Amino acid sequence: MKKILSVTAVVSLLTTMASGGALASGYRIPEQSLNSTAKSGANIASASSADAAYFNPAAVVWLKEGWLAEINGTYLHLTAMDYTDRRSPLYNAESKDENYFIPTIFLVSPEWKDFRFGFSVTVPYGLGKRWYDPLPKTFAEKFDLRVFDINPTVTYAINDKFAISGGIRALYAKATVMSNGMLSPEMGVSGSRYMHGDTTEWGYNLAIDYKPAKDWNLAATYRSHVDLDYKGDVILKSNMGGGIDTSGNVTVVAPAVLALSAAYTWDKLTVELTIDRTFWSEYEHLDFDYDQPVMNPVLAAAFERPVKKDWDDSSAIRLGFDYALTNTFNIMAGFAYDENPVPEETVNFELPDSDAWLFSLGMRYAVNDNLDIGVAALVDVKEDRKVKNQHIDGEFTDCAAVLLTFGVQYRF
Repeated sequence: MKKILSVTAVVSLLTTMASGGALASGYRIPEQSLNSTAKSGANIASASSADAAYFNPAAVVWLKEGWLAEINGTYLHLTAMDYTDRRSPLYNAESKDENYFIPTIFLVSPEWKDFRFGFSVTVPYGLGKRWYDPLPKTFAEKFDLRVFDINPTVTYAINDKFAISGGIRALYAKATVMSNGMLSPEMGVSGSRYMHGDTTEWGYNLAIDYKPAKDWNLAATYRSHVDLDYKGDVILKSNMGGGIDTSGNVTVVAPAVLALSAAYTWDKLTVELTIDRTFWSEYEHLDFDYDQPVMNPVLAAAFERPVKKDWDDSSAIRLGFDYALTNTFNIMAGFAYDENPVPEETVNFELPDSDAWLFSLGMRYAVNDNLDIGVAALVDVKEDRKVKNQHIDGEFTDCAAVLLTFGVQYRF
């Protein structure tokens, strides 16, 4: 990857690297399908469409026989965030709003000797953040990150109540980071950095699904920890000289995620409760390596030392509802509370994260026996957060995200 413009900027880069707009704790994006958007991510024990191939592959054995394919498109809008500094109004700032389109694909095979196969292409991490005001752009003028997860799975039905599943994940990630500002105001040293890098890494996922009774379904899923070892081009410049145009590398954490889920059906209503735990404590520091030395002492001081992160594990509680209004029309709703993992001492402008409240609605309509269509909307509202650390002394406010997902599912 590329190198950064200050120690804090280095921190910024990888903090942002999975945020996808900071829709969940850290930089995860749990909402990857129509049903998951409609139910605020509570789509594991109640997964009943082709997206079960990703959210709970053990449950695909309970789906209707035959091929099942689903394509989703999500429009993601990130609102502008305000920063109010307690030291001086000259440091006040407002980030730019962002708009993205996220496509996802899910496929489930017919049954074969108690086995069933699944396949998914998702974007579970990603980030876009731009600041053009003097203070924040020193650390995060632009951050743009995408992580694509290609995940084939195999599921085996042990009996008519219990199924297990496992799969391999291929993660392709790319990122662009830009910073431009004062590295040392007292010395009059300004600098800029441009970074672009990518990587392909491997992981795995596991799932179990158990039906203790007709109306109950219990599930557990686990996605492994993956180190994203970025490599790419680095350009550092300074008004005092000593910049570099070289290559570099850095490792970013894609943390493990454990989810426990239960769903119960009363006649036409299915309710799911899911608790997931994201193991962000693996994210301890950032350490960049360059293919050539940085001669400028200010740039070297900013870039050559590891940056402490020390994130905390975080939990989310998700509640989802699915009601069959008619034989062809379902309405869905969801609610969630999502903790943030970033301690106050390492919060910065690339990802000024805070606890979030999620609210969602959606519908799915069966056009005929083979074709379903639907739409869902979700609002993610971040709590205001006051921060005081080495670089920040102020409050972040008005941070939110809006998702609008369209989906088409076909049986054949």
